[in-house]
Amino acid sequence: MSNILRSSIHVARTAAIARRSLATHASTAPPQTAATRHDWSKQEIQTIYNTPLLELVYNAASVHRQNHDPTKIQLCTLMNIKTGGCSEDCKYCSQSSRYSTPTKASRLVDIEPVLEAARKAKENGSTRFCMGAAWRDLAGRKRGFERILEMVREVRGMGMEVCTTLGMLSPEQARQLKEAGLTAYNHNLDTSREFYPQVITTRSYDERLDTIAAVRDAGISVCSGGILGLGESAEDRVGLIYEVSNMPEHPESFPVNALVPIEGTPMESNEPVSAHTLIRTIATARIVLPTTIIRLAAGRQTLSESEQAMCFMAGANAVFTGEQMLTTPCSPWDEDKTMMGRWGLEGMRSFQQASMARKEGARLQDDAVTSEKTPGTEGRLSGSLQTVSA
Repeated sequence: MSNILRSSIHVARTAAIARRSLATHASTAPPQTAATRHDWSKQEIQTIYNTPLLELVYNAASVHRQNHDPTKIQLCTLMNIKTGGCSEDCKYCSQSSRYSTPTKASRLVDIEPVLEAARKAKENGSTRFCMGAAWRDLAGRKRGFERILEMVREVRGMGMEVCTTLGMLSPEQARQLKEAGLTAYNHNLDTSREFYPQVITTRSYDERLDTIAAVRDAGISVCSGGILGLGESAEDRVGLIYEVSNMPEHPESFPVNALVPIEGTPMESNEPVSAHTLIRTIATARIVLPTTIIRLAAGRQTLSESEQAMCFMAGANAVFTGEQMLTTPCSPWDEDKTMMGRWGLEGMRSFQQASMARKEGARLQDDAVTSEKTPGTEGRLSGSLQTVSA
């Protein structure tokens, strides 16, 4: 383990001990925080990844407590707003037009069903609403894009964080999404640069990085992670974390997905990824990406409750919850809230993450003024307002 990592973990442990000893006293002093690095080497990350699992989880938990409230989990809901018919050849995806799968193509949905789903999600405790469309890019989709911009405006008006995943974006498209109120854009790297050609051939790794750069330059938070169980090696999981850790700004969110093999795709026979591999990857990402929200995403329903608790201990602090992911099962709200209650976990407010609050600060203040002036909107932004004024 590097001296820099030892120092970071020592600071985290010291801060945690100090908080425990002062648990009965109110304090506004922020915990001591080590600098976030953007120069990790693959060997350093590999060394962390290879740490004995229980020690790795302990180290990750220390870093997690240094940078996050360990009792808070963000509940996110994902809606598929345009299903199937995608021209990409992602070997894991049932929405590719190249494979014969149970997923049938459909048109972009109308605005009202999306808003109804967002309202339901908010009522059930979700503070982030994500919308996904099975497209390679937005070329030739002017009317559809305009409809999506309206969806973004309306959901943002509910006081929720809004995320979309629409394929590749140009800088101008990213700017328009930002103006509409988009808070985050999901564009996963999926795996390491080296293994990527074994998974996808219709879009290059650098094209993915270009979209991420356009999103970041527009002032939108980046959500970018990967999928485990594609047939990758441990070195490829390390390579994925290496790629995002060396970005100019760490992603606000790092989703960790476990492949759900789907009949008809080239990866339908892949072996499920083990829980300890998932936990090890989450713990490594938590140490390397200390301020990022790590999102336990697809495949979570295959984990036992105790395995999910280990993921939370290792640094995961967000889940997808609700009726369904894009085309795979999802744990329902009531089940998740019951589980969280057993483990002493609470839902996170919208815009509670420090980096998100900073990036959205001016917009949140404007939203607050609008809310005060508009009858019937009092309180809808209360969670975000508490973050801004904290």
